Amino acid sequence: MRERLVAEATTIIASQGWSGATVAAVATATGISTGAVYQHFPNKGALAAEVFRRATRRELEVLATVLTASEPVPTAERLAQGVGLFAQRAILGRQLAYALIAEPADPPVLIERLTYRRRYNDVFAALIAEGVGKGEMVPQDATVTAAALTGGVAEVLIGQLSEPVDGPDARSLVSELTALALRCAGVHVREATCPRL
Repeated sequence: MRERLVAEATTIIASQGWSGATVAAVATATGISTGAVYQHFPNKGALAAEVFRRATRRELEVLATVLTASEPVPTAERLAQGVGLFAQRAILGRQLAYALIAEPADPPVLIERLTYRRRYNDVFAALIAEGVGKGEMVPQDATVTAAALTGGVAEVLIGQLSEPVDGPDARSLVSELTALALRCAGVHVREATCPRL
């Protein structure tokens, strides 16, 4: 039942945001009483934090898989592919992405948001350090660049996710965001392929 509650809450958040995912709404969607929800989660904040953890963990796993590809793909290519894929997924799941990145939420979600931001920093920093070590990126403090990338990508997407973005606008956004990430890491844009929607 816990899994089902999280799944139903995620579906609600993906269409209505955090404000729509009340305990009553999740209970109704799951077909149980409101009181039964509290047998699995002590309060709405705990349920929201679990939804956040699971949804963000999935996004982080997808990004990390691209950034840490085992085949001999240059670090700049992996950075371009990872940021491009992250942006594409955010555009396709606009409401959920906005909820995960920036929408006002209960304090437990805000705590999780900071935790996951650090995890995004870590995967970017590892790639950048690898790129510097291989001479594929300019010498830099990988942790500083990673923090700038994490914050910059989120900030760009926040502004764009307030309205639906598709077609040429979506492709342009992904291309610009990918180019920004490459420039931030000290890579000439022509050296890496930007993904297309």
